[in-house]
Amino acid sequence: MSNSNEGASAYETELNEWIRDEKAAIELIHVLGELWFDKSIELVIFRNQLVDRSASEILQLHNYALNMVGKPITIQDTLLLSKEIIQTEIAPARIDIGRLATEWINEKAAYESVTEFIADKLTAFLGTDKRVLKPKDIVLYGFGRIGRIAARELIIQAGKGEQLRLRAIVTRSNSDEDISKRAALLRTDSVHGPFPGTIIEDFENKALIINGHNVKMIAASNPATIDYTAYGIDNAILIDNTGASRDREGLSEHLKSKGIEKVLLTAPGKGDIPNVVYGINQSAFDHKTETIFSAASCTTNAIVPVLKVIQQNLGISSGHIETIHSYTNDQNLLDNYHKKYRRGRSAALNMVITETGAGSAVTKVIPELSGKLTSNSVRVPTPNVSLAILKLTVETNTSKEDVNSVLRNAALKGELVEQIQYSISNELVSSDLIGNPCASIVDSPATIVANDKRNVILYVWYDNEYGYTRQVIRYAKHLADVIRLTYY
Repeated sequence: MSNSNEGASAYETELNEWIRDEKAAIELIHVLGELWFDKSIELVIFRNQLVDRSASEILQLHNYALNMVGKPITIQDTLLLSKEIIQTEIAPARIDIGRLATEWINEKAAYESVTEFIADKLTAFLGTDKRVLKPKDIVLYGFGRIGRIAARELIIQAGKGEQLRLRAIVTRSNSDEDISKRAALLRTDSVHGPFPGTIIEDFENKALIINGHNVKMIAASNPATIDYTAYGIDNAILIDNTGASRDREGLSEHLKSKGIEKVLLTAPGKGDIPNVVYGINQSAFDHKTETIFSAASCTTNAIVPVLKVIQQNLGISSGHIETIHSYTNDQNLLDNYHKKYRRGRSAALNMVITETGAGSAVTKVIPELSGKLTSNSVRVPTPNVSLAILKLTVETNTSKEDVNSVLRNAALKGELVEQIQYSISNELVSSDLIGNPCASIVDSPATIVANDKRNVILYVWYDNEYGYTRQVIRYAKHLADVIRLTYY
């Protein structure tokens, strides 16, 4: 009988602890909302979004944090620090509460109070006049896979509207039927699920009202003929998701229209167009004078951060990149004619060998790797999330532990914390990474180092839709000069 009572007692204790933690998570949700909508302060936990998460999701992210830093970061810790932040007058910022909580656990004995701790750690952020952001209008030209994810994310990230403001979407038609269909595709997505908000069709004014944002639906076949100023849009950044033009001549047509200041292409640019992987080479181009930019490709964004880390720490003498890529709209659903080899065969039924420009694209971003890499791709019957296999010969003797250590450090601190995520899971599969915000997810258990200590094989996952789109939006914020202060 005593064992039965002890079991029941343990059950009740654990349940009560969970209820206590869930209540704290619900309270944290309220604090997160106030910080985000009233002060333009976004809290994340090791780069994982906290705003718009459920209480159980927030608690799960705390478990992830435990695995990352090896210390028990509790919801009580993050709630305590978040409450203090809301009482502190600081500039608009993006703050990793996971890092702050880790430091609080390690260093709190050195402080008299949590108030003193926050004031010390966020000294550079104190004073709301530290950073005044001027919002930037955004126009989405094209509304396919990337365009719709970008629209979702721009609305979700809008907050007080002090950074990027989605003002218009340009498609070939804006009939009532067309607007209705576009709205339906935005509301529900077979890969990314339902949009977490409201979308109302305003047929009379040719617009979609998305979470209170009035977004004009503009019809055009010639980008040079649109007068965006007639819609109250000026000095905007236009994000071209069509890929119809990739050279300067074609993309310059956007700049002939009234109201567009800069153009950002969501595909590799040709000729002298700057190809940028945000986090790596955005500072190499003067965004005050240049007007046309490319956010490169999803694969380039996935492999370049990892290659940069390996090049800096171990040196790369040669290598091959093989991408296992989900099928895309440029393939056929069923066998039919296609201008490219093999892509005419059914995407849903076949693995298809095809070419990729990832190897040559890398050298545009990391010139020191010029001539050192080859690349190829296999399209596979999955709708989203891809895998890059990097087979590299390094210049320094190394081990699996050393390779994983430098990648883990890059994921936790430094300039690439938004780009690289480090996974320790032995059970990770592609569908687990749908909606992952990072450009590169390093699968650390899969890392291989040969006996010669020079040949390294890395497995790098990426959500080729969502993760890439987050990179595009990060770069758009850079071009708009609305990057907030960060504490990572």
